Amino acid sequence: MAVPGDPPDGTPEDEYRSVVFDEDFVRAARLQEFSAQERMGEHARAVRSRSLWSGGRGPGDGTPSRRSRQGLLLVLLIATAFAAAVYMGMRTPYVTPADTRAEPLTSTVVPLTPSRTVPGGRPAELYAQSPAADYRIGAAGITMPAVHRTQHFTDAQVVTALTIAKDYLVQSSLEPDVLAGTATRPVRLLLDLDQVGQFDRSLNSPSGDGRHAVTGWLVRFDPATAVVADSRVRVSGTLDVDEVAPDVLEVTTDHTFVYAVRPAGAAPQSSPDSASLFTVRRELRLRFDRDDLVARRAELVSAYVVAGPQDCAAETADAFRPLPAGSTATTVGPPATDPYTSGQVRRTAGLCGVLAAPTDPPSAPSAQPDR
Repeated sequence: MAVPGDPPDGTPEDEYRSVVFDEDFVRAARLQEFSAQERMGEHARAVRSRSLWSGGRGPGDGTPSRRSRQGLLLVLLIATAFAAAVYMGMRTPYVTPADTRAEPLTSTVVPLTPSRTVPGGRPAELYAQSPAADYRIGAAGITMPAVHRTQHFTDAQVVTALTIAKDYLVQSSLEPDVLAGTATRPVRLLLDLDQVGQFDRSLNSPSGDGRHAVTGWLVRFDPATAVVADSRVRVSGTLDVDEVAPDVLEVTTDHTFVYAVRPAGAAPQSSPDSASLFTVRRELRLRFDRDDLVARRAELVSAYVVAGPQDCAAETADAFRPLPAGSTATTVGPPATDPYTSGQVRRTAGLCGVLAAPTDPPSAPSAQPDR
C-alpha cells in the first residue's frame, strides 16, 4: 500500500534510497544551478562553480561565502610565508662555520747566564735585597685588570676568561708539585682538548723545537739540580684582555716569578745560606672561544720565556737547571751547532741571554755631624 508522499511507482529499491539531500548538503555542493532569470542571458551556463578558486557566493546576497573567504585567506598566508622564507634565504645565505680547532702552541725558552757569581743566602734576605722586595706573594701577585664588556662578550664572560688565565698561571707557575716535576695534571686539565695531545708529546719527548718544550707550558725544576727553598714565590705582572674575533677573547699575560731555590740534596738546616734566587719571566697569549669559557679551558697560543741564572749550555726544554749559589757560568755562549749533522737541528741553539745584575737597594742617607 502506498503512503502519501511516495512516488507513484513506489519507492525505488536501489542504493540511493537512504540518501537525504538536506539544505546543508545542497549549500556545500561545488556546483550551484543558476536561477531561471540568470539562465536566460546569452551564453549563460546552467550552473556556477562554488569552488574555492572561483570565489563561491553566499546564498541570496551574492557575497563570497564564509568558507570561500577562509580558503582564500589560507592560501594568502601560505604564499606570504613562502615569499618571506625565500627573501630571508637570499638576505642571510648559509655561511660555513669557521674552523674552531685550537692552534698548536709555539714557544721560545731563553736561558739567562749570570754576569757574575750567583749570590747566596737565606731566602728572606735574598728577597729583601733584590728587585722583588716589593713583589706580592703567590697568586696575590697576579692581579686582575678593570673589566669591561667587549662588542660580542659580556662582562661575565670577560671575567671568566681572565679567571681561567689566572688559574693557568697559578697552576703552571706556583703549584708546588708542578715546580718539583712530580705533577702535570693541574696544567693539563686547563688546556683545550685540541692541545692535550701536543702537551703529552712535550712531556714524553721534550724538545727545543718551538713546539714541544715542557718549559713553554709550565715552570718546573730538574729535581736532580735544584729544589724550591721557599714556597712564598714573589710575583709581579699584568693581565690584559681583548676581543680578537666575534667568538674569540685573547688574554695576554706578562709576569715575573722569583723563586728561592737551593741545590738538590742540600738540607736547609746544614746549609741555611745555600739558597739563591731564580727568576722566570713568562709572556703568554691565551685564547678563549665560547666553548672554552663554558668548559673553563684555555688555548695557550704562544709562550716567550726567559729564565736564569742558568748555563747557556744547559738544556732547558724539559726543566730549568739553576746555577747554585757561589757558582759562575761555565760557558759564555750557547753550545755550538753543526748544520752538517743529520737529525733535527736544535732551533733554540743560538738563544741565550745575560742576566742583569740585581740592583742594590738604596742605602740610607748618612747622618750629618752637628756644627
